[in-house]
Amino acid sequence: MAEVIRIKGGTDNCYLVVEGMNAILVDTSSKKSLDKVIEECDKYDLKLIVLTHTHFDHADNAAELSRKYNVPVAIHKADEGIFTSYKKQPLIPRGAVGRVVLKLSLKPLRETKVEKPENLIYVQEGDDLSTYGVNARVLELPGHTNGSIGLDVDGKHLLVGDALDNWVKPGVAHLYHDLEASRKTAEKIRALGERTVYYGHGKPTKNGKF
Repeated sequence: MAEVIRIKGGTDNCYLVVEGMNAILVDTSSKKSLDKVIEECDKYDLKLIVLTHTHFDHADNAAELSRKYNVPVAIHKADEGIFTSYKKQPLIPRGAVGRVVLKLSLKPLRETKVEKPENLIYVQEGDDLSTYGVNARVLELPGHTNGSIGLDVDGKHLLVGDALDNWVKPGVAHLYHDLEASRKTAEKIRALGERTVYYGHGKPTKNGKF
């Protein structure tokens, strides 16, 4: 059975999904957390990096870690363009919390140049990642970005990136590119039933607590 290990950056999380010594890294945090991420990854045999989406706070270390561990980086094709420019999928805030978060995030979102990994692979709904040593499948979770994805691990753990967030309390993403898609994604996650949900921002909770 897999274990999910939370690696907390400043305001963001990335996760190691571990089964035995095999591990998949889900998101890579920003540059300031690189040493912390490497410290955790060095404990396991890293097989794959999965980016839930390609904003800097989730993808900034992806290229460097891909080279260091000689592993591919999995994304949804719809998010590839964000490596070049955040403006290709600008974010809209939801409520007062969203406005504050966007105000604090907008400059680094616009100005941080995220290096595009050379060893990219593309994943989509239902893809099985067990060939990388962990019982996980890909979920498409659009809304925050068009290509947002997550992982369903062992039918017990849901890693959702920024499809949902837990800045104040669990809920639909406070920043979105497509609000209707975000709402549909939240219902898709809820319908999966009993799971622990791991957010890109905030502490894990039980599914449906939003």
